[in-house]
Amino acid sequence: MEFQAFPKWDMPLSPKGLMLIAGPCAAESERQILETARAICQNGISLFRAGVWKPRTRPGVFEGMGETAFKWLEKAREETGMRFAVEVANGNHVKMALDHDTDVLWIGARTTVTPFEVQEIADALHGHDIPVLVKNPVNPDLELWTGAIERLANAGLTRIAAVLRGVSGVEAGHYRNAPAWSMALELRHRFPKLPLICDPSHIAGNTSYIAEISQQARNLDFEGLMIETHISPEQAMSDSRQQLNPQQLRELLSNLIVKSHDDKASSKIQEALTACRCEIDQADMTLLATLARRMAMSKRIGELKKEENLTVLQSGRWEQVLAQAIENGHRLGLSESFIRDIFNRIHLESIAQQQ
Repeated sequence: MEFQAFPKWDMPLSPKGLMLIAGPCAAESERQILETARAICQNGISLFRAGVWKPRTRPGVFEGMGETAFKWLEKAREETGMRFAVEVANGNHVKMALDHDTDVLWIGARTTVTPFEVQEIADALHGHDIPVLVKNPVNPDLELWTGAIERLANAGLTRIAAVLRGVSGVEAGHYRNAPAWSMALELRHRFPKLPLICDPSHIAGNTSYIAEISQQARNLDFEGLMIETHISPEQAMSDSRQQLNPQQLRELLSNLIVKSHDDKASSKIQEALTACRCEIDQADMTLLATLARRMAMSKRIGELKKEENLTVLQSGRWEQVLAQAIENGHRLGLSESFIRDIFNRIHLESIAQQQ
């Protein structure tokens, strides 16, 4: 399969050579779109993004402004020179986006998970070599992600990029979604010429962590970033906690470190090491979150024991917990001595919490 690198997309890149995509989670009003676009257009942004249709888990909440929003995006493009991207979830969306001369489309995580919908989009795009970004599915399924890209490539599209937005259903620590760096790097191994973009907004779920995730993505040689930015995030109608304001975006991009890769042989090893370390950092966050949840349960147990005037130490229960931990650890390749050391320390802290 042939994929074109970003320099061949006929689209400006940032001074740091990145494909930078920024804009609000959703197009809410003409004023919001134009003010946001004006505020960020001087930051080397390649694409202005905004959701025209918003897939929501439950009905009755804001689901986007629909086709009305295209005229706002077209006006922003005319005024600022930034091209714009929208999410599509079916063939009808594709038709409307093409009718409004949309520059780039993206397929969201909820759509990537459904091959029927991806195929419908691919069929609607047949004969239109428009750039398409494909987000990973919401669950950690590399085959679905791969299949979505293959369906688009089979329809004749060559300007395709993959977007890592993290996965749900996996302990994510203080992030909204687990980053799943290793899944993105495995996709790169399958398609070495496929550009990779990171969506730190959806991984983080909170503006506090967007900068660190963006830097991790650059350390792993991602070629682009897709960052949700709103002129007034506190007033946003969706995902307000994960949208930067224009000043925060400016600071993030200014502080972003782009590392050189002069030694191609060692860069592959360095990439693998960085990926492993990112996974370890994520595992550590998950471990700490799990321990905190366990101690909260221990404290609750202590309160219940106090109500019934029960002793804190229940030897029979502890022996059962330790034996089960050793058995489970053995199946996972962990030594008995390691499990005993860890769980004895956990037990002491649990007793302290109960007291």
